[in-house]
Amino acid sequence: MHLRIAQLAPPFESVPPFGYGGTERVVHTLTEELVRRGHDVTLFASADSHTSARLVPVVETALWHRTPPCYDFDAHQSAIFETILSEVDDFDIVHSHLDFMGFPLVDAAVPPVLTTLHGRLDAGNLLNTYRAFASVPLISISNAQRRPLVNANWLGTVKHGIDMDALTFNPGPGKYLAFLGRVSPEKGLDVAIRVARRAGMPLRIAARPPLPFPDNPDARRDREYYECCVEPLLREPGVEMIGQVGGDEKNRFLGEAAALLFPIRWPEPFGLVMPEALACGTPVLAFRDGSVPEVLEHGVTGFIGHVEDDLVNAVARLDELDRATCRAEAERRFSPAAMADGYEEIFREALEPTGRELAAAY
Repeated sequence: MHLRIAQLAPPFESVPPFGYGGTERVVHTLTEELVRRGHDVTLFASADSHTSARLVPVVETALWHRTPPCYDFDAHQSAIFETILSEVDDFDIVHSHLDFMGFPLVDAAVPPVLTTLHGRLDAGNLLNTYRAFASVPLISISNAQRRPLVNANWLGTVKHGIDMDALTFNPGPGKYLAFLGRVSPEKGLDVAIRVARRAGMPLRIAARPPLPFPDNPDARRDREYYECCVEPLLREPGVEMIGQVGGDEKNRFLGEAAALLFPIRWPEPFGLVMPEALACGTPVLAFRDGSVPEVLEHGVTGFIGHVEDDLVNAVARLDELDRATCRAEAERRFSPAAMADGYEEIFREALEPTGRELAAAY
């Protein structure tokens, strides 16, 4: 089925992102695969994005790339929506990655507007918003993500796909442990440092620093966490902070690692770095939170633990894991094709006439 598809990306980061940016990387991977399959795809994103689809800019520069950076979607919402609504009725499917910020488009557009939720749903101040829009058709990125809103209008779960061609299999074994993410309490960088030290292995950290938004409480919290909990640990030997990585640099960083540490402290809906590491043949050592048990197979593609001691002990067992199996599982479960298959099925079902519409036709 050839479809005209609108992909709505968040305006904060370019598509694909230059460095850290999970949602935008997924939007890019999906968009490229849908174009490759022959769909007519239009990407609504920042003008500094790059895509083989038709690009419609919603802002001239990704908001986080501005000087000073901007984190306020509301200030740009009217202009963004005006750009989208000027074309929205020309599509068969409108696929929003704007989370709840795109919900008003559902009633304003003629074609189905389907929303993939990329964030956590357990924050108390968000639950009322999602309940107020209970009929909005939603797509989850893991089954764990749904737990706070089990009665929402879920159409299906589609796990993220990654660009397998950009990630090279390395048979290893690596000589260091890796941490890739952002500096925030829920990502557990302090735990990763302690695990590496106790296991007697060096740790290389590719992390996005806290955002420079002093008026944003989350950014302030991340900065305080870095200064109080992480920075003191960096003064000791065996830990190297290398900053954000992307492209070939990220490929080498993950592929040359013995394992990726993923000691999250929150119900992360989907940790994209896990399948990225597996694609390089690098197993993952993680805490059992959020989507982790849906992404990793304990004893096959990594080890899943509950406390620090579990991860320390898992480092000593890395030789039990086969790096070729890690790559094979990433290809089977997290390829662009696997992700696009899932979305195409949901798109087809959303476009099928309902029983009421069929009865009216006769």
